[in-house]
Amino acid sequence: MLSRQRIGFIGGGNMATALIGGLLQSGAAASENIVCSEVQGEVRRGLKERFAIAVTGDNLKVSRQADIIVYAVKPQVLPEVLRQTAEVVDDTKLIISIAAGVPLAALAHGLGVSEGKIRLIRVMPNLCALVGESATAIAAGAGTRPGDTDLAKTIFDAVGTSVVMGENLLDAFTGLGGSGPAYVFLIIEALADAGVNMGLTRQDALLVAGQTLFGTAKMFVQGQEHPAQLKDRVCSPGGTSIAGVEALERGALRATLMQAVAAATERSRQLGQVMAANFGK
Repeated sequence: MLSRQRIGFIGGGNMATALIGGLLQSGAAASENIVCSEVQGEVRRGLKERFAIAVTGDNLKVSRQADIIVYAVKPQVLPEVLRQTAEVVDDTKLIISIAAGVPLAALAHGLGVSEGKIRLIRVMPNLCALVGESATAIAAGAGTRPGDTDLAKTIFDAVGTSVVMGENLLDAFTGLGGSGPAYVFLIIEALADAGVNMGLTRQDALLVAGQTLFGTAKMFVQGQEHPAQLKDRVCSPGGTSIAGVEALERGALRATLMQAVAAATERSRQLGQVMAANFGK
């Protein structure tokens, strides 16, 4: 589906690099159909050498050439970038933003149009896109056409798995999927500390903790069983695993994780309100 589309990335940072690499490796797009603008010359040269794509320092040039424009810049510089490119953005182009916390209405405002007059999609990948395993949320604006979300999914499925949801659910996604890697890193560190406390070397404990979480997640994602069923397969009567689970339940692990997601969701709402107010100025 993307073979006939020219994809333009505005910003050549880590996320854009991951997406470009994923698109090329998966075969979803060809290098001749990708163009990227980036202010830093060294980064431009690296992108060109690594991926054999067209690069430029001119955001407007990318916007003119692309059928799909992916704004992959920091939220604080996005208003200026939108202003620079607004003159060539119209309903012939699919606009995708991965700027964290910037609502669809604010994006449209930054381009000087109403949300319903432009094919606009807000996307939230998470950190794991850097290793091709992102959980990504896709929220389509009112002006999108049939097939636009499929195009977005094709792009972001190249670096993981994406789900389409209403924009009103993106804060909840942030609390779970966006902030989730931080929780998992903390769990890996805690499990490794526990292993060291029981006599393992730090190196071995970190390896075992990381591989255990990786293998467990893969077993769940690739299978069809509920996590409770998988847990029960590990916990034999009177065994070591059920003793450990009982200790986790006494420590309120479930409630703590639910509270973490709720706190991150609320913080995401607050930051989104601030971002929308800043775009309105």
